[in-house]
Amino acid sequence: MDDLFIAGVERRIQECKKMLATKFEMKDLGLMHYYLDREVWQRPGEIYLGQGKYIVKLLQKFGMMDSKSVTTPMITNLKKLRGSDSNLVDPTSYQQLVSSLMYLVNTKPDIYFALNILSQIQLEPHHDHWIAAKHILRYLRGTIHHCLKYDSKEIKLIGFTESDWGGYETNGRSTIGGCFSLGAAMISWMSRKQDHIALNSAEAEYVAACEIGKEVVWLRKLLTYLFEKSLGPTVINCDNQSCIKMSGDPMFHSRMKHINNKFHFIRNLVQGGIVKLEYVSTDEQVIDILTKALPNKKFEYLRNMLGLVDIVDCIDDKSVEEIC
Repeated sequence: MDDLFIAGVERRIQECKKMLATKFEMKDLGLMHYYLDREVWQRPGEIYLGQGKYIVKLLQKFGMMDSKSVTTPMITNLKKLRGSDSNLVDPTSYQQLVSSLMYLVNTKPDIYFALNILSQIQLEPHHDHWIAAKHILRYLRGTIHHCLKYDSKEIKLIGFTESDWGGYETNGRSTIGGCFSLGAAMISWMSRKQDHIALNSAEAEYVAACEIGKEVVWLRKLLTYLFEKSLGPTVINCDNQSCIKMSGDPMFHSRMKHINNKFHFIRNLVQGGIVKLEYVSTDEQVIDILTKALPNKKFEYLRNMLGLVDIVDCIDDKSVEEIC
């Protein structure tokens, strides 16, 4: 027996159901409410997506259910983690914890950066790394009911791109990040180490914009197919003016001669009217939560911009309160 869910406009959903019913014996379970450890609450014009039950199982498995919660998933002093000289710990237990946490990034983009750092330390984890991983569990203890909230007020694809230039002090590489919202909350996000060393912040941002541009192309195709409507230029917000000018400049100049040709893909998207890079102030750059360890106040502000809300405050449902 297999479960599947169907997404799209109502007419296409009904057509798909009828076609499948002629080929297979199937039962319509109605609106989706639970799928692969993901909980879904659907209300008129609103959808909430979370993993509260999975978080509770995780806390119980690692004996952290009664732990004291913290307000951020990671300490701001990354030097302590990257240059740790504390005692080594069992790599198997560490890998089990990190891999279990990785399954949460589907609905918890606020822990993405912390996991990105810890997942790079697999072979010889130290005690400091183990404590940092359990720090994420303590953060989850206080945010069990946090969910992504989507609504139908404005269905518009908007992107953000950012790069933490030279964030890796050991090799000079940068962390690139990007995310896309469909109105109220994020639907796609990423954060990873750049493959090459950027010579300046503008180049790091330009390379990051290229990576986000590839995601734009795929998302636009998917949304066009699902909603059967054409999309205008997708706005991608960037806090680097030089990067924006480079993407719209048809002339290659001395500052760009060394950049690999493949990274000029973003320029083709801009010139083709598919993407429009716009400036956003650093204070409003939501991607910082995916590329940097932030202090409490700014972290909470950007977390709200991701579309994460406490579902207990939004809907009256006993099943929510029974999660923990």
